[in-house]
Amino acid sequence: MKTHRVLRAPGGLSLRLDVRAATVVVLLLLAALAASVVLIGTGDFPIPAGDVVRTLLGDGNAGQEFIVNELRLPRVLVGLLVGASLGLGGALFQAVTRNPLGSPDVLGLGQGATAGALVMIVLFSGSAAQVTLGALVGGLATGLAIYLLAWKRGVHGYRLVLVGIGVSAIVTAVNGYLLTVSDIVDAARALVWMTGSLNGRDWDQVWPLLALCAVLVPLVLANGRGLRMLEMGDDVSNALGVRVERVRALLLVAAVLLVATATAAAGPVGFVSLTAPQLARRLTRSPGPNLLPSLCMGAALLVTADWASQRAFGADQLPVGVVTGVLGGVYLLWLLVAERRAGRI
Repeated sequence: MKTHRVLRAPGGLSLRLDVRAATVVVLLLLAALAASVVLIGTGDFPIPAGDVVRTLLGDGNAGQEFIVNELRLPRVLVGLLVGASLGLGGALFQAVTRNPLGSPDVLGLGQGATAGALVMIVLFSGSAAQVTLGALVGGLATGLAIYLLAWKRGVHGYRLVLVGIGVSAIVTAVNGYLLTVSDIVDAARALVWMTGSLNGRDWDQVWPLLALCAVLVPLVLANGRGLRMLEMGDDVSNALGVRVERVRALLLVAAVLLVATATAAAGPVGFVSLTAPQLARRLTRSPGPNLLPSLCMGAALLVTADWASQRAFGADQLPVGVVTGVLGGVYLLWLLVAERRAGRI
């Protein structure tokens, strides 16, 4: 069975299609959409999946339209967009660092966003919008600090990972200090945010995420060829005509923006950016960064984890970040064992 096909268009244009990867993308999209429909119907007022679909198509009654379109749909869309952003951002970091552990969770971007949110909560008692802005600024500042500290005639993968681990440790200590000096009300509010949750998300979180993804996803996919070249090393990439540092910087900025915005919208949802690219690669069995499969895998993972938390503990009882943290921690242990047995660490 052929795993690749070449599609030819008029004018001499051709496209090489990985059939298995394309099939995986379609199946992951269907899984994410199915989980979304089931999740929308889950809650204190359950709605059958058929009624959810009819309501989304504008054929539901007034009560169903309010519950679906105003209360539950924004939460699910935020989950899909956050999961997709984390999956794509994680794939970019792992490809640039050429390291399966080179994810935003390990590099400290989530901790940086948490620091920005804690500053707004603890020092300024900021509103929800101010906390979101603080998280975004904190994530971007942390990403910039890691890049500048790792720069030495260019940025190389292992140096970026090592610097990121060091910055993560520093920012984690700062976060601990901010919690110790806060009063009990602010500390409780901060701890809820730090868990990572989709509770209470509405259309105000959907539109910024959607606009960012609409800009960054096509930009990242358009630079997919350059990213594949980077995985072969800087010397080979330069020989093939790739402007290495320009492509690397552009993709790192895109990855930081994706992760920081996702964290600002839902809090630091752990391990999606680590596990989604690895699971996508194992499903596609395809070399390269697997950007689109990682994006779809992240979306499917997050909405499925949110559905599982609601089914097991009820709506608003268990934040989705707890579920992804447990599952991601188990996966990380397995990955470390596998890498050690393979002699790579």
